[in-house]
Amino acid sequence: MRRLQEHLLGPSKTGVSSSTSEIWLLGVCYKVSPEESFSDVILGDGLVAFFQDFSSRIRMTYRKGFEPIGDSKFTSDVNWGCMLRSSQMLVAQALLFHRLGRSWRKPLQKPFDQEYIEILQLFGDSEESAFSIHSLLQAGKDYGLAAGSWVGPYATCRSWETLARAMREQTNLEKQKNALPMVVYVVSGDEDGERGGAPVLCIEDAARLCSNFCKGQGAWAPILLLVPLVLGLDKLNVRYIPLLWATFSFPQSLGILGGKPGASTYIVGVQDGNAFYLDPHEVQLAVDIARDNLEADTSSYHCNDVRQMPLDMMDPSLAIGFYCRDKDDFDDFCARASELADKSNGAPLFTVAQSLNMPKPGQHKDLMVDKTGGDQETFDEKLNNCEGDSNEDDWQLL
Repeated sequence: MRRLQEHLLGPSKTGVSSSTSEIWLLGVCYKVSPEESFSDVILGDGLVAFFQDFSSRIRMTYRKGFEPIGDSKFTSDVNWGCMLRSSQMLVAQALLFHRLGRSWRKPLQKPFDQEYIEILQLFGDSEESAFSIHSLLQAGKDYGLAAGSWVGPYATCRSWETLARAMREQTNLEKQKNALPMVVYVVSGDEDGERGGAPVLCIEDAARLCSNFCKGQGAWAPILLLVPLVLGLDKLNVRYIPLLWATFSFPQSLGILGGKPGASTYIVGVQDGNAFYLDPHEVQLAVDIARDNLEADTSSYHCNDVRQMPLDMMDPSLAIGFYCRDKDDFDDFCARASELADKSNGAPLFTVAQSLNMPKPGQHKDLMVDKTGGDQETFDEKLNNCEGDSNEDDWQLL
């Protein structure tokens, strides 16, 4: 399996480089000072904090030995389930942030947090688990999801949208308790895949989804934003790399579903021109954790090996995720996203509009004040370095 992984993703490079550049991990910046040691034995405070954060992220991998999926004979997702596992990781982080907060770290000693165990239980490998690979495949039938078949980011995002809606509409109150406690909004274009333009996040649509979710009990709800994109034809158009890099500085960042063709990973951080990711291409035995077992062995859901790949080697087909806790958080996200679009030299990842009836924004010549908390000069230099590639502006609207 490791040889297969290296064939798909290339030889794995583990750890962090000797660079002293800042590291962004799902909206949190880790400063690395020149005095810090990069040996495996002694690490500076910034790197220690980064590793603690990274190892606390929930990792989903290939599993074997689970009950058959539907009417199929598949008892493992080896060689075909990596995109589904990557998407499970992203949704699991959203639940961690929602229930335990961004500052939560996996405790070194048991018993574990009840909320943490309950989140893992939701992703067990059985039909009874709300967000299992079994449940996701069932929800995604209309988008081509099937046991044994590889699937892309767009279909995966739509399948999560369908699954979240189906869980909320459950008449079984016990099952309804496991429903995703947030709106799922897929920011996308026409479903027939028409070419042209960036997808638009419509504020009115978000408000409508929140109103329906709350059923009149509140004005707003937490939102999981999924933005599937195709940023090039055979390879990622390098002009988008600085924009993708910048999304990791958003406090709402949930990372990226992406990797190399046919080999999805969950990208959680960036440093210089590299992406740090969690790899689902490890085969582990299926495990279902009881929601009241605070002494459970959860080691198979975490990883201490930091793997990285060059950003310019990413598959152009990917999906970005964001989590907005409330209306203020959503407004802050929209402001950051709009500023990022203004810095895109006319080729944004996506845009923000109050209504879809508004005219599409044109190219913005004036850069707004940076609110991402990152290094403005460094970010602008990254943009300038990519301006010469505008003739490679291959774009697929999803």
